[in-house]
This record gives sequence, C-alpha cells and structure tokens, in this order.
Amino acid sequence: MKRNHLIRKWILSFFLLILAAVMVFPVVFTLSNSFMTEKEISQSYPSESDSLQDINAHQESFSHLKIIPEQFSLEQYKAFFEMKQSFIDKEQSNMKFYGNSVLMVFPIILGQLIVASLAAYVFGKLKFKGRDTLFFVYMVTMLMPFQVTLVPNYLIADQLGLLNRFSAIIFPGIFGAFGVFMLRQFVMTIPYSYIEAAKLDGAGHFTIFIKIIIPYIRPGLAALIVLLFADYWNMVEQPLIFLDDPSKFPLSLYLSQIIQNNRGVGFAASILYMAPMLFIFGFAKKYLIKGIQLSGAKD
Repeated sequence: MKRNHLIRKWILSFFLLILAAVMVFPVVFTLSNSFMTEKEISQSYPSESDSLQDINAHQESFSHLKIIPEQFSLEQYKAFFEMKQSFIDKEQSNMKFYGNSVLMVFPIILGQLIVASLAAYVFGKLKFKGRDTLFFVYMVTMLMPFQVTLVPNYLIADQLGLLNRFSAIIFPGIFGAFGVFMLRQFVMTIPYSYIEAAKLDGAGHFTIFIKIIIPYIRPGLAALIVLLFADYWNMVEQPLIFLDDPSKFPLSLYLSQIIQNNRGVGFAASILYMAPMLFIFGFAKKYLIKGIQLSGAKD
C-alpha cells in the first residue's frame, strides 16, 4: 500500500515537473535569446521576406530554436534604450513607453488600495441598513465582462474631456470591485471585540481603520498589489480605446511593434517588460497565496 502511494507520488511529481518545464521554457528561451547578437538571431530566425525568397528559390526555410548563445552580448538591451520611434513631428525613445506603463499602473494600484481598504472596512465591520444589498449590487459589477463596461466608460470619459489622457484609464481602474471583495474577506476575520474595545477607549473610525484594520489586512494588501499589477501591467484594450496618441501607449501595447520591427530588441524588451512582474511576484508570493485562500472564505 505504501509502495503504491509512493509510485503515485513520483508519477504526479513527474507530470508536474513536465508542466513546470513547459511553463518556464518561454521565459528561459526569451532570456537566452536576448543575450544573442543581432546576426545570430537573424541566422536562427529568418524573417518573412527571407522565407518568401527561399520559397521563390524552391528552398525551405526553418527557424531553429536556440537556448545557448554562441556569443554573449548586451547589444539588444543597449539598442532598446537607444532606439527611438517617430510619431508625427517628434521622436520618442522606447523607455518612454516603459514610463507610460508606470504612470498608468502605479496610480491605479495606489488609488485602489485606498478605496478598496476603506470600502472593505465599511462593508465588513460597519452595520447599516441595506449594507448586504449594496454590497451584492457592487459585486455584480465584478461579474460583468470587461467589454460590457467599455462603452459606458468611453462615453463618460468623452463627456468629462478625459479621452487621450491617462486619467481615462486610471479613474475606472481605481474603483474596481475585486479589491473590495478580496479585502472584505480579510476584514471579516477581525474579531468584533477588537473594534468594540477600541471604541470604548474613545477611538473613532479613522483611528480604528489605521491602528486595527490596516495591520490585519496587510497580507491582503500585498496580495492585491500583485494581482492588480499583473492585470493592469498587461492591459491592451483600455489604452487602445481611450488613447489616440501612439506616443502615449504603454509598453504592453507597443511591444508587438518592437518585435515586428526588430526581433533581437524584441527579446530584450520582453525581458524588461516581464522583470517587474517577476520581481513583485517573487517578493509577495506567500501573501498572494494567503489572499487567494481567504478571498474564498465564508462570512
């Protein structure tokens, strides 16, 4: 019996190892190719024009996936930082698009942390008529597909004169419902006795929120940062719809153009694009797991 259990464990571990290798391979492949020279990349991955020439010459062209560079080089990263793109009457560097991503994502994260934590305290610990009904209606918005809210958000942004501005993306992101739902589950685990004891000592809602609620939901805040960053760092639809000026696009939207124009620089840009997400995930992994577990907890 023990032997059969051990065999099943080894088989499961083997399949999980294969699955992990499949998931990690694209990252390893992109990282290794980012350190290749442009000449080596051109030889390994023929462009569409090269393939058409080969077809006309009745020759087959294949791409050979390479993991280990023949010559270690940082020229792709150097080219990424030095390369500039022309937009109408001005030039913008690739780092401009990286900065655009930062200017859109970090205000959304900071704003939603503040709004969601305050709303979670209200829905989780304050008692008032219609609280549960209001919370249910608020959560219904979380179940709506993102595409459903695009048109109303666009019309509102147009009426407020926010189109082609970062604020047209930032404001809807700040008031997302998911953060409220997640942090409320953390707030619900705080005993009411702590709140009552603070009130007996003369503490108001602001003091209770700062001294009791925030310290207890700190793991939830860390988990929410990871989830929000992963969501908005990879956004494509919002900037594509709300921004008309290509020079204001985030790197998530412009990355495909970099890869199309220069494959070598595209590998380096992809690594620089993934680096913040990998760093944040590695730093707050345990909080993310705990946050997901508690987000499914019952009241």
